[in-house]
Amino acid sequence: MSTTSATGSGDTGTGRYLVLLQEDSAAAGLRTMARVAGLRAASTADVSSFRTADALSGADGLLFHDLGVAVVTAAHDQADALLRAIADRGPIARIEPERTVHAYTAPPGESDEDTVQGRGPTLAEASLTWGLRALGIGDDTATGAGIRVAVLDTGFAVDHPDFADRDVEARSFVDGEDVDDGHGHGTHCIGTACGPRAPEEGPGYGVAPGAEIYAGKVLSNAGSGTDGDILSGIAWAVNNGCAVVSLSLGAPTQAGEPHSETFETVARRAMQRNTLIVAAAGNDSDRAGGTIAPISHPANCPSVLAVGAVDASMAVANFSSGTVDPNGAVDVVGPGVNVHSSWTMPERYNSISGTSMATPHVAGVAALIAEKHGARAWELWARLGQSAQRLPLPSTDVGAGLVQAP
Repeated sequence: MSTTSATGSGDTGTGRYLVLLQEDSAAAGLRTMARVAGLRAASTADVSSFRTADALSGADGLLFHDLGVAVVTAAHDQADALLRAIADRGPIARIEPERTVHAYTAPPGESDEDTVQGRGPTLAEASLTWGLRALGIGDDTATGAGIRVAVLDTGFAVDHPDFADRDVEARSFVDGEDVDDGHGHGTHCIGTACGPRAPEEGPGYGVAPGAEIYAGKVLSNAGSGTDGDILSGIAWAVNNGCAVVSLSLGAPTQAGEPHSETFETVARRAMQRNTLIVAAAGNDSDRAGGTIAPISHPANCPSVLAVGAVDASMAVANFSSGTVDPNGAVDVVGPGVNVHSSWTMPERYNSISGTSMATPHVAGVAALIAEKHGARAWELWARLGQSAQRLPLPSTDVGAGLVQAP
């Protein structure tokens, strides 16, 4: 496997690194890290917590056993020692610096008032949001019952009345913060993916109201986090048998920049455990100004389903990142402009825009397909694309098209 310098331009200054191990090499990988770099890492096979912060209190890092990747705190010389060990064709496959990631919400001014009204009744008059109607959701649509959906984001408003009768499995992977959402972004995404279709107030906004919600807090109340936090959440979701993981987050990339081999391998290994990862393509474009940004990390990985955004007129959202080179492609699109969903209290609801809002729409549809057809992993991916509504737009912007409820 090709490698890059462990101290290259991707270093975020966190002092942590992702260490990818060869398949079924967890024990040997731990021994090699200790032998060549003096690094001691705990393993989720031996500890109950998936929190990297917890592991680092008594070790140099944490190995996510089921994913075969460790997050370690290492000096540059230790990282270089691990990099040299790759040449020995041992258990260590790759090392790369950890990135900082952020929640994806479009800049202010990206939501036009006529967007919601551009597709039939206004929110006040409609029983369902424009996004749910665009997905073809009706009274007889599946609900995602029995399907576990993990939304990894800024947490969840545990006191939200629309979820009072729902069982929500919640876990924080952010050091020093509980799962309660102090931002709003996570609660909005959870509502879109799995909220109610008949709330006490306003239109129905949840694609899969019968799904089992796994709310993983991997971004702080300020809306930022790290690769290690994301991996903690993915490992937790895979371990709990979630069919879908929704990631409305990421880090910008440059044209020509390769995807993370570590996250690509993690996504493939998650697929082997029947977990599909769905991620936001990114909000870095300014299409009106002639700029289309490349797909963000980790959505640019080939085995992560990358989601772009469209508005109610079925135009590509101005901010939506696109396919600009072979290093990342839009796979499908979802409603992502002026999306109404749950929010933290006392506001209760909010309408915001972003590929972040499109992503949980797609994750919710994946849950519906998983329920109706029993599809998982690559079959689930294929059904999402095959059943999507084709749009008269370049596939570089919308992939297979707008996902549709079964």
